Amino acid sequence: MKGCAEQAHEHREELIELDRVIGDSDHGENVDRGFRAVVEKLEADAPASIVDVLKLTAKTLMSTVGGASGPLLGTAFLRAAKSVGGEALDGAGAAALIEAALEGITTRGKAQEGEKTMVDAWAPAARAAREQADAGAGVADVLRAAANAAAEGAEATIPLVATKGRASYLGERSAGHKDPGAASTALFIAAAAAAAAAAVKEG
Repeated sequence: MKGCAEQAHEHREELIELDRVIGDSDHGENVDRGFRAVVEKLEADAPASIVDVLKLTAKTLMSTVGGASGPLLGTAFLRAAKSVGGEALDGAGAAALIEAALEGITTRGKAQEGEKTMVDAWAPAARAAREQADAGAGVADVLRAAANAAAEGAEATIPLVATKGRASYLGERSAGHKDPGAASTALFIAAAAAAAAAAVKEG
């Protein structure tokens, strides 16, 4: 979560600009504020388990992130929390977490892949994670594959015409721009991958 906060802050202006051309300009500001609040809450409350971290993250994002992203990300982290079965994640658990987050987003937002939304990053991330997990990969490799797939998915939104969300109001004019929600998703999954890699290195 600290990595997510760092990524949101570092790329705040980039996300604002992406959202300015096809949205309402607030995505970068919203996720920056939201994940800063998450880190503050985690430091204050010191939750003891992965489930508690995810639940606290969900609750905080829902209360601090405006627009559609707050409810969508909040639901993603709530569903992710329900997928966690123990005190530590293995590769299969990491894949299940991403799949659960995707399910939460698609259920809440009624979006499908190809509609130029954050789903276009989450869906390929979930597929890549599951493929690696089924091959017996550990959590770091699963998350690295998910991060790479999410980044590719975000890039793939550039030529798409938005058919969901505020960007859909622009019709054909939405093509040629990366979706800000997909872009931030790629940043957050990359942060998870980096944290997992660092943990493996330390351990």
